[in-house]
Amino acid sequence: MIMPEVDLSAIWLTLKLATLTTAILLVIGTPLAWNLSHTRGWWRGPVNAVVALPFVLPPTVLGFYLLIMMGPNGPIGRFLEWLGLPSLPFSFSGLLLASVIYSLPFVVQPLQNSFEAIGKQPLEAAATLRASPLDTFFSVILPMAKSGYLTAIVMGFAHTVGEFGVVLMIGGNIPEKTRVLSVSIYDHVEALEYTQAHWLSGGMLIFAFFVLLALYLLNPNKRRS
Repeated sequence: MIMPEVDLSAIWLTLKLATLTTAILLVIGTPLAWNLSHTRGWWRGPVNAVVALPFVLPPTVLGFYLLIMMGPNGPIGRFLEWLGLPSLPFSFSGLLLASVIYSLPFVVQPLQNSFEAIGKQPLEAAATLRASPLDTFFSVILPMAKSGYLTAIVMGFAHTVGEFGVVLMIGGNIPEKTRVLSVSIYDHVEALEYTQAHWLSGGMLIFAFFVLLALYLLNPNKRRS
C-alpha cells in the first residue's frame, strides 16, 4: 500500500515535534530535576506537584487552559501581541510549547531519580579536587546519570509521539502544519478509512513495544525487578 502524502506529512511532523520537544526538555529538565533532587525547601512539594500534573490531568483539560492562556485575551497571547509576534494557537510553535509542558514530567522525573541516586559523596570528592561545576557535571554527574538520561530521552520522545488531546486542542487539524500522527489516525477512523488507520495504528503499536523494550534493556535495575 502506498501511504498518502498527508499521512507521510503527519509522520514527519510528529517526529520533528517529538525531537524538538525532547531536546528542549533536556535543557529545561536538567537544572529543574537537579534542584528538586538537592533542595529540601518548602517549595519542593508544590513544584513537584506542578511538574507531575500531566500524569493525572486529562489532556483535554490541560489543552483547554493552554488554549485560553495562548489566546488573544490570555497572558501569553497578550505578551506575544505586545512583542509583535504571531499567536500560538493552531501553529507549530503552539504545538511545541504545549508538548514541552505536557511531556515535562516524563523527562524530569527520570533525571530527578538519577540525581538523587548519585548522592553527595561523588560531588564532595570532585569539590576536593577543585573541579568546576561544569567539569563536575560532565565528568561525574553525566556519566553516573546516563541511564536516567536515556530513560528521559526515550520517555519524552515516545510520550510526545503519542499525544492526542493536547495537540488537537492547541493545533487543531491543519494538514502539513499541525496535523500529527495521532490526529491523522483519528481522521481516518472518523472517515471509516480503516485500512489507513490500521497501517498507522500498527506502526504506533510496534513503536510502543520497542520503546518499552528499550527501557528494560537500558535500565538493568528495572529488568531485574
